[in-house]
Amino acid sequence: MARTVFCRKYKQELEGLERPPLPGPKGQDIYDNISKQAWQEWLAHQTMLINEKHLNLMDMGTRTYLNEQMQKFLSGEDYDRAEGYVPPESSE
Repeated sequence: MARTVFCRKYKQELEGLERPPLPGPKGQDIYDNISKQAWQEWLAHQTMLINEKHLNLMDMGTRTYLNEQMQKFLSGEDYDRAEGYVPPESSE
């Protein structure tokens, strides 16, 4: 049976992660309080931010920015979105 957590973002019991996604206390907090669904959504959103805003991951300011956005996203707060992003049209 899959492990469940009370997800901080969605405020309900959902499937949890298999292991902490980051080292240290921050990774443990995410493991204990964030659902697998919310984490996958964050990874997709983070990728979009990096690509659309042309962020340089070698820059410490960028890492700080992404960390702040991750906290906001996973806590259900207002977070930055990629300006001008247009999702691809479905081929239905």
